[in-house]
Amino acid sequence: MILSKIYPQRRTTLLTAMLSAVVAPCFAQFSSTSDNSAQAAWRFKLTPSYYQTSQQTGATDVNLRANHDKHALWAGQYDQRQTFHQTRIGYEYMHDTDWGQIVPSLQGASGGFLGGSLNAQWGQSTYLIAGVGRTNLRPYYNLNFDPNDAITLGMGARVTDVQQWAFWQTQDDRLHTGQQVKHLMWRYHMPSGERLTLDVARKKGRSDPTSAVVKGDSLSVTWDWTRYFVRLARDQKVNFSNSDQTRLSVGWHD
Repeated sequence: MILSKIYPQRRTTLLTAMLSAVVAPCFAQFSSTSDNSAQAAWRFKLTPSYYQTSQQTGATDVNLRANHDKHALWAGQYDQRQTFHQTRIGYEYMHDTDWGQIVPSLQGASGGFLGGSLNAQWGQSTYLIAGVGRTNLRPYYNLNFDPNDAITLGMGARVTDVQQWAFWQTQDDRLHTGQQVKHLMWRYHMPSGERLTLDVARKKGRSDPTSAVVKGDSLSVTWDWTRYFVRLARDQKVNFSNSDQTRLSVGWHD
């Protein structure tokens, strides 16, 4: 079982600020544009996944995401037999600006977990990436596989009409674990409409401030075609544990 470390209760000042600063403007924008976007259709994406972790029983996850204009909602259920079960819901808003994009998100899960993030992108064909995330440190199975209480910095480029590259690092800046994950992503759009995405990552850090440092690599390959997609990932030292994990997702979107 790989869970966020349970630390003593403490104030989550930044998370509270993010909640108050992000939720009101987003829902105000949703209300003000609801009439104009009444004709816009909801779009759905269903992602069932199977996780096989070394020396553990297999786990399943089902996530349903719904997009409407600039808004996204999702609900998911993670289950590992006789070990851990968690239901989650979330909301994300994509705000376009003259200089780029701002994307705030909020997520809650059973067991009292609450988290939020704020990400930004500066630029168009070539762009900078920056983000910050905070949680209330309650138990949570981390499906991001990167630190949640962390900062993210990076850059990307749309090299051609059909190719996109991005490099970024997510690093713990709160829990003194030294966790950091470097990602290199390549995406290729084929003339037939299919899409191939490769995500290579390298991690280093501790599961908690007193444990030993672990190092590992991961590779994720995603193939999209028409209304379907498949993703296969192999992750060493998943979530900074001593276990390796293989993940398979086969999904549908409209």
